[in-house]
Amino acid sequence: MAGTINKVILIGNLGDDVKMHYFEGGNSIGRFPIATSDNYTNKQTGEKVVNTDWHNIVVRNKLAEICEKYLSKGDKVYVEGKLKNRSWEQDGIKRYATEVHVNEMTFLSTKKSLDNNTPQQNKQPSATPKAATQEVNDDLPF
Repeated sequence: MAGTINKVILIGNLGDDVKMHYFEGGNSIGRFPIATSDNYTNKQTGEKVVNTDWHNIVVRNKLAEICEKYLSKGDKVYVEGKLKNRSWEQDGIKRYATEVHVNEMTFLSTKKSLDNNTPQQNKQPSATPKAATQEVNDDLPF
C-alpha cells in the first residue's frame, strides 16, 4: 500500500457537556471528552478490573451545533474521524493534546431526546439526525 491512513472509530460515553466556541463568519467548534472502557477479571485475585481511556473529541460547524443541542454528559455516541495533535504554550510551559476530529457521528443514546418526549412520542424528534457528517474546514486558527 502506497498511502497512509489516519482513521479513528470510537464508541463511548460523554464525560461532559459539549463546550462550544463561535467565530466571526458563522463557524463554530464544539469540544467534549468521551470515555471508552475495557474490563477483565484478574486471574490471581478474581476481581473485575476496568480500564477507562479518555478521548478529546472535536466537532465543527453544523455537527457541533447538533451535538450541543442533543448531547449531554453520559450519552453514548459512535464517532469516526482522524487524530490531530496540537501544541500551545501556557505559562511558559509547552502543552500537547491529541484530539479526534470527527467527520461522522451517530447518537446511540441521548438523555435530552428521551426527557423532552411526551408519552405519545417514542422516537427522537425528526430534526435529530441519527448520523451527521461534517465538512472538514481547516481554516480555523488552531
